[in-house]
Amino acid sequence: MTEQTNNDILDDSVETTEQAAELDEVATLKATISELEAQVKDAKEVAARANAESYNAQRRMEQETDKAKKYALQKFAKELLDVVDNLERAIDASEKAGADDSTLEGLKLTHKSLLTVLEKNGVVAVGQVGDAFNPDIHEAVGIFPDAEKDTIGQVLQKGYTLNERTLRPAMVLVGG
Repeated sequence: MTEQTNNDILDDSVETTEQAAELDEVATLKATISELEAQVKDAKEVAARANAESYNAQRRMEQETDKAKKYALQKFAKELLDVVDNLERAIDASEKAGADDSTLEGLKLTHKSLLTVLEKNGVVAVGQVGDAFNPDIHEAVGIFPDAEKDTIGQVLQKGYTLNERTLRPAMVLVGG
């Protein structure tokens, strides 16, 4: 063999070794890129879940706060219902006893004023004669023979709701 051929073989061998090294380096870099891309994808998923959890927690907190505000008066309003009932009894008794007009008028104005304040704060009376019976807001305590089936025939005690939540069910007699 000639020296030129040996040099060519040597050059080819060096080039092949360099190419192999470059290919190994490219393969290593590609593997590193793939690994980093997977890590970025995982990090994005974790961040998205964290954002979603944060958003949901904030929404739940807002709902809880709204609910607390909406129903904060529940206990107080429920206690005022006894005052409303007593005023209604006083009005009935005064009418039957023939009380003077000014006393009766004062009781009625006080009653009306109290109901207005309650209504402004979301307390509404439920349960009127002729209404359809609804077990969510009415409590049937007996049968009223002259009323239509599943219809309120007589109201024994008014019921009230606070922002559409039953505060006290109406005690009623229902047609059977």
